[in-house]
This record gives sequence, structure tokens and C-alpha cells, in this order.
Amino acid sequence: MNNDLHKEFAQERACDIQRQGSDSLACAIGLEFLVKTAPYKYTYNFKSLGRPIIQFPQDMIAIQELIWELKPDLIIETGIAHGGSLIMSASMLAMLDYCDAVEQGKMLDPRAVGRKVVGVDIDIRQHNREAIEAHPLAHKIEMIQGSSVDPLIVEKIKNIASSYSKVLVCLDSNHTHEHVLEELKAYAPMVSPNSYCVVFDTVIENMPQDAFPDRPWGIGNNPKTAVHAYLKVLESQKIYGLNGSVLKYEIDKNIENKLLITVAPDGYLKRI
Repeated sequence: MNNDLHKEFAQERACDIQRQGSDSLACAIGLEFLVKTAPYKYTYNFKSLGRPIIQFPQDMIAIQELIWELKPDLIIETGIAHGGSLIMSASMLAMLDYCDAVEQGKMLDPRAVGRKVVGVDIDIRQHNREAIEAHPLAHKIEMIQGSSVDPLIVEKIKNIASSYSKVLVCLDSNHTHEHVLEELKAYAPMVSPNSYCVVFDTVIENMPQDAFPDRPWGIGNNPKTAVHAYLKVLESQKIYGLNGSVLKYEIDKNIENKLLITVAPDGYLKRI
């Protein structure tokens, strides 16, 4: 009986999410919230276990849900900033390690690495590096300084990823079309089947023309345009993932329909 009730609740929720995503006014209100709060740097208002995280709470919840459902061994993140995202990912991986130990009836070594997060950034500022390294979850984090599209950096991370079976990737560094497209070409093949490559700030394409006057990206030149360009590449070419199978991705619209307020419309890419 309980299983039936859980199934009924899940089906009702799925239906509501689909209806919500089909409501053009509700979607417009979600985007308007982003537009109206952008001048106040709303995304800078939050922390994850003590470290600033430049993200909307809705997307933080979506990533938390994905990590719990996918149970990745490795999370690769481009863009570190203050380290809040790395800490959030590390905390979820530590919880997965703990739950595994509980299920196996074992004691968990709190300093055991187990699952881990790799973060890459072209400029890891010293005060941020020190704060991240001082965090209790630092042992689950590896930071690499350099361009995320530098072939040497990509090869280093590829070698790391080859040792893991379940890989989740989050791209959140330079937001120009060219850079994100190169990141997708480099990191999307590292994602394991049924996992995700999450591309943040695709919402730039939907923002007002003058929203980013001091940035090199904008409408027509941003992560969303890169996502759609990459999907076209996958349609026209056979590209193989790290596991040797042909790469296929689809946009998971269900996630953005659920969130409504998200910086990643068309950015939750599921490897199928």
C-alpha cells in the first residue's frame, strides 16, 4: 500500500511539473525574477557550508537531487570562484560515502577520500584557495589552476576521470560561446551514461540585450548557443565517450520545468 501511495504522489508531481512548464505566464514570471534581481547580484547572497556560492537556490537543489540520484564517484567542475559549489558537491559525496558505510554495516573513516570533486579555474585566488583548503571537506576536493580548455589540463582531468565509473560534469567558467563549446567537446565525453553535463548560465540568451555591458558574452554568444551547437555536432558526427560508446545527449526539460527559476534553461544535459 505504501509503495502505491509513493507512486501516486510521484505521478501527481510529474503531472504538475509538466503543466507548470507548459504555463507560459509562469515561465515568464520565473525569467522576470532573474531579470529584476540581476542588478542586485542576487546569486551572491548564499553560502554552502560556510563558503559563498554564486548560484540560485533552485539550481543548488537541482544539483543536490542529481547527486543523490546518480551517486557519482567523481564530479568535475569548471569555475571555482569562492569554492561554495565545490564544498556543496563534496558534502553530498561525503554523505553518499556515509550512507554506503551504514548500509554495509561499517565504520566510515571521516578522512577517507572515496568519491571526490575536481575543480578547475584559470585563477584560483589565494584567499579562496586557503579558505577551501581549511574546510573540513577539503580532503574530498582537488583543485587545478589553469584554463579549463587547455589541452594539458583537459588531459590531466581525463586521466583522473578514467579511474571512475560514474562521472558528473558542471560547466560554469567563461560564458562565451567559443569557450563553452570547447568545454563541451572536452568534458562531455567524460560523463558516464545516464549522468549529466550541466551547463550553467544558458539563461544569458534570454536576458535583456544590455544585461552584461562589461562582459564578453551576451545574446547570440553564450552557453545556450554553445549547447545547441554541440548537440548539432553530435547529430552530424560520431563522437565517442570515455567509456567507448557513442555520445548521445538530450536536454532534460523536466528539471527546468520543475525549477522555473533557473540560470540553466536547456543546460541540464543528460547522456543517454
